[in-house]
Amino acid sequence: MGGRGSTRRGFIGGAAAVAAGAGPAALGTRAVAAPRRGPGRAAGGRSVAVLGGGVAGLTAAHELAERGFQVTVYEKKAPGGKARSMDVPGSAKGGRKPLPGEHGFRFFPGFYQNLPDTMRRIPFPGNANGCHGNLVASSEVMLARIGHEDVRIPFGVLGTPPPLLTPDALRRALTGFFDAFGNIPPQEVLYFVGRLLVWFTSCDRRRVGAWEKVPWWEFIRAARMSPNYQRLLAIGITRNIVATKAEVASTKTVSTCMEAFLFNALGRGADGQPDRVLDAPTNEAWIDPWVRHLRSLGVTFRVGWSVRDLRIAGGRITEAVVQDPSGARQSVTADHFVSAMPVEHARATWNAAVRAADPKLARCDELRTDWMTGIQFYLTEPTPVVHGHVNHIDSPWSITSVGQAQYWSGRDFGADYGDGAAVDCLSVDVSEWDKPGILYGRTAKQCSREEVAREVWAQMKAGLNDTGRTVLSDAKLHSWFLDPAVEIGGPRPTNDEQLLIHPTGTWYNRPDARTAIPNLFLCGDYVATDIDLATMEGANAAARAAVNALLEEVGSKAERCSITPLYRAPELELLKAQDEVRYRLGLRNALDLG
Repeated sequence: MGGRGSTRRGFIGGAAAVAAGAGPAALGTRAVAAPRRGPGRAAGGRSVAVLGGGVAGLTAAHELAERGFQVTVYEKKAPGGKARSMDVPGSAKGGRKPLPGEHGFRFFPGFYQNLPDTMRRIPFPGNANGCHGNLVASSEVMLARIGHEDVRIPFGVLGTPPPLLTPDALRRALTGFFDAFGNIPPQEVLYFVGRLLVWFTSCDRRRVGAWEKVPWWEFIRAARMSPNYQRLLAIGITRNIVATKAEVASTKTVSTCMEAFLFNALGRGADGQPDRVLDAPTNEAWIDPWVRHLRSLGVTFRVGWSVRDLRIAGGRITEAVVQDPSGARQSVTADHFVSAMPVEHARATWNAAVRAADPKLARCDELRTDWMTGIQFYLTEPTPVVHGHVNHIDSPWSITSVGQAQYWSGRDFGADYGDGAAVDCLSVDVSEWDKPGILYGRTAKQCSREEVAREVWAQMKAGLNDTGRTVLSDAKLHSWFLDPAVEIGGPRPTNDEQLLIHPTGTWYNRPDARTAIPNLFLCGDYVATDIDLATMEGANAAARAAVNALLEEVGSKAERCSITPLYRAPELELLKAQDEVRYRLGLRNALDLG
């Protein structure tokens, strides 16, 4: 489980520790007005400042440390970024741990390949496969409908995977899967499957050149279909998965994700089952062991340090201006800089000189983010609604949820967390913050935190308690926790941890990991990767690409990071090749009947 190269704690970390230990009296007022000299460059071009400690930053630090680089990670909040779990303040009693909260629930589709590889390389006591051994598979998914029978879809509904994925075999398998959604006219299911087959057999040039420009709503002809078709196959898929409205969501992004999931369910290109979660709070099962392992490789962490600016001279980044936990500004120097912050924060550090050195960075200003934020409900009785995720299809706020305690084997929720009265946790993601709710008639951004909690609870009850069975009751509700990154209830609602969304044309504005500045590299879920979706997998793959670019830049002989692309069915490659000819001739895909 160790690294592939020798590692040691770098000079950059020691210098940072000295600077961080200096008090205000020693620094004087001048240090606040101008950056003070902090960590310096090590000889030999081996020091790297990783700016951001989310999944992308931790991955980059991991790969670099294994190759002998001296790495310091600067993180504004806490390692793990949006993927971390966090303690609910004031919730621990009787020697228990605090209740676990989170930005939003984590799930790990089986089509992820790069992130699972990293997890296997993070030691975890008792697990031969490291933190990867803490993944637990779900067995089904539920579509909760308001005023309709809820639909439970086991992941085995596709049946025995066909030995050959011909278009006809795919049509039969996919028709059976989407038939299970219920209440969609058969002819519309067949049409939808036909549209997917157009995607499956489209060449890469058509996917990028044509389908990236077409909204998902238009691609599947939702406007001419039934309300159930629109709700289940158009709106639900886009808003609840990629937080983008179906009317504007890129067909390329939505279809890429759906293709990977369906191949996974058919047993192709899979690391594991289609839907997996962790068997403990994220920090316990993954992030904390990861940070410990990185420290053992010599990585230094500066938590509470936020990046304010990048300085450039002679065509290279010479320093990063950061604000330390005391509020003082410091100058961080290193041989190389890996920007691993979310796009809305990263682009704020690219001043005019940096943008002039790489004009392509300006395209990132066109990338859009939106709110997809979590709230947890702690319950006094076990409430495993389903052994998997619930998509509350008809909820105005586009809610998805999962009952977590059922997966946390070896843990007694009530005995281990909180005050002993809470024994379960429903973790919920809210993807729509700009539509009125059912309780107050206001958008989530217009509500107070208390009102958001009540509204989300009411929307979940509306979908789960409408068929004569009381799944959720107010008497079981112990407490709730809303992501602290959200500030609402005032005239200017803000969210410090937003999600990249994917309206049409987004792909053209996503940058590569290598920039035109030779010692600046980008990683994060906004960087262009094969998965084409704002995910932990995309962040991990982008970090690997950034490290590979750095290795190329310095002429390193170290082994390059492996980057596993999404699965491609070999049976369909001939059809894609034929489609490329048709695309060059200006013809439709052979299966595209309009």
